Amino acid sequence: MNAELISVGSELLLGQIVNTNAAFLSQELALLGVNVFYQTTVGDNGKRLTAALELANSRSDLVIITGGLGPTKDDLTKETVASFVSRKLVHHEESLHNIESYFLKRNRPMSENNRKQALVIEGSHVLLNYHGMAPGMIVTNNDTKIVMLPGPPQEMKPMFTNEFVPQLAKMMGEQTSITSRVLRFFGIGESQLETDLLDLIEAQTNPTIAPLANEGEVTLRLTVKHADPTEQKRLLDETEDQVTKRVGQYLYGYGDTSLMEQLFLQLREKHCTISTAESFTGGKFSGMLTSFSGSSAIYRGGFVSYATDVKEKVLGVSNEVIKKYGVISPQCAIEMAKRAKEQCLSDIAISFTGVAGPSKQEGKEPGTIFIGVAGLTPEPLYYELNLAVNRKAVTDRAIKYGCFYLLKEMKRWNMKE
Repeated sequence: MNAELISVGSELLLGQIVNTNAAFLSQELALLGVNVFYQTTVGDNGKRLTAALELANSRSDLVIITGGLGPTKDDLTKETVASFVSRKLVHHEESLHNIESYFLKRNRPMSENNRKQALVIEGSHVLLNYHGMAPGMIVTNNDTKIVMLPGPPQEMKPMFTNEFVPQLAKMMGEQTSITSRVLRFFGIGESQLETDLLDLIEAQTNPTIAPLANEGEVTLRLTVKHADPTEQKRLLDETEDQVTKRVGQYLYGYGDTSLMEQLFLQLREKHCTISTAESFTGGKFSGMLTSFSGSSAIYRGGFVSYATDVKEKVLGVSNEVIKKYGVISPQCAIEMAKRAKEQCLSDIAISFTGVAGPSKQEGKEPGTIFIGVAGLTPEPLYYELNLAVNRKAVTDRAIKYGCFYLLKEMKRWNMKE
């Protein structure tokens, strides 16, 4: 099957929004055995979209259009496609009910143009939108399938994966279903992961193995095709087992999870409370942790001790440690974690001190980071990082490493219990 992508939106042409949808769809379709030969970006203009449709329809088996399904006048995708395939638009009752319920639950009036989002092309296969309002559609035009998906990535991605992919197998004439499992890794680079798994990746047939780097992490997507769900699981389990035998020490979760979410779940499961002492991270670690519902059961409190005198006078780091070793030191990181644990009466504590940049501090290069952990071992631990990235990335990466180290130590701690 040969596919073509059409992205709709003047904001894409103006460079106001980066077209991440096209990259996502190309990657996903490649994993599913679908060739993407063309990509087109069109503004909010019916004539130009029609011209792009005519060309795509003449050369592709599958045309996927993203964007232009919203409530405003410049959202023209389904009207243009309806005219192109000579069909009328009708209200999809389930989608209309969902839109009305959305406004009712929030006690907000629903403007009439929101009803437009529930319009679908007559005779189309409707793809329900569980993360927004406008449904997607699949329309057959001669030998070409035209698929319409919403533009916002948070709506498009789950609709593609959960609603469209099951239909794709039928389109491809296969009596099989397609299932993926995403493995998430941290602490290993994409190139090293690929090197460690190269023979498995090169020999892949079913399931396929696809590595992908993203914001300091690496994911592996295992994709299997089989008619029997039990056999699908067996094949995925077998492949995952081969992978984890080599790089399992870096595996921290599955699917759309994050390091912080896994840490939160681990703390909650073990009824373990935590406190924090942050310097260059500016309270970002605690902010991310407390964004999860139920975090009050595990988070006791913390300190944002940015200045040296605050570390000493408020947090309680000894003047002797600061004078002898400096605030950018493993000794200071350990003291910060110990004092946070003591003052907040938590089971464990984590601290962050370092140089985010761009200038040196205490003779230390930007990216020099020390993380302290108290409470998981008889004696406090510290970890040293040297991160050669920009200021924001240093902070984000350090927080991820902090989560990763806590997860690793908690596993050892749990084993002892």
